[in-house]
Amino acid sequence: MGEALWDMLPEGKKIGGAPANFAYHVSQFGFDSCVVSAIGNDELGDEILEVFKEKNLNHQIEKVNYPTGTVQVTLDNEGIPCYEIKENVAWDNIPFTDELKRLALSTRAVCFGSLAQRNEVSRKTINQFLDTMPDLEGQLKIFDINLRQHFYTKEVLKESFEKCNVLKINDEELVVISRMFGYPGIDLQDKCWILLAKYNLKMLILTCGTNGSYVFTPGVVSFQETPKVPVADTVGAGDSFTAAFCASVLTGKTIQEAHKLAVEVSAYVCTQSGAMPILPEVLRNRIG
Repeated sequence: MGEALWDMLPEGKKIGGAPANFAYHVSQFGFDSCVVSAIGNDELGDEILEVFKEKNLNHQIEKVNYPTGTVQVTLDNEGIPCYEIKENVAWDNIPFTDELKRLALSTRAVCFGSLAQRNEVSRKTINQFLDTMPDLEGQLKIFDINLRQHFYTKEVLKESFEKCNVLKINDEELVVISRMFGYPGIDLQDKCWILLAKYNLKMLILTCGTNGSYVFTPGVVSFQETPKVPVADTVGAGDSFTAAFCASVLTGKTIQEAHKLAVEVSAYVCTQSGAMPILPEVLRNRIG
């Protein structure tokens, strides 16, 4: 659930937003996935629907009276990308509909972030969806933090920590969270244990870029090194990690098995251009 948008790159536009990436990769493992967002009554919105159709992506996308979301990506003198995420756009205004309520009642796993909660309308919709999901054994409510620009507050983050049962965070975000919530200057792993206990989480996933990744659970810690691969781009790699991990856990794999597949899928996506490559059969067949 969350942002559906276009990244306006110097070389042209590419479809963006974590929800589409996550739903696409989950569907590659045979799950019935769905992108929830909103678009405008405009050409860019129609083009998003066309891409989803091409990718065979199920979606509940409402048309609202706001422009379809865009992110202006420019390169500075060093070639480093700078992002300007346009405000008050369609995905800021996702309505909670009867159709969305029905979807929530039949959902086993949901992934949501902090960026899509920058506006009150979408924030309320996301929270209502989480509250409507039935409290089933093995249900996953994954909060994949994505701290962008100034689009987050302590209150929104705290509420999301309380509503999720799986938290995914990277090492840089963990430092920001620790400062914001006043955790002492202890090492990253200790901070993860504090968050896991404080918010009664099933799992906490910590990614540290080239320095590997961890999955903390009350009983088990899994560590995986980041594979060295020829990188085409890293767009969507984190979303594919979350999707593969989620799909694995839903099929009853162990934390270590799910973690290993997530790392391999993410590494493969880094070798491909764009966020939604078709995964090789050898990876897709690991879940059966």
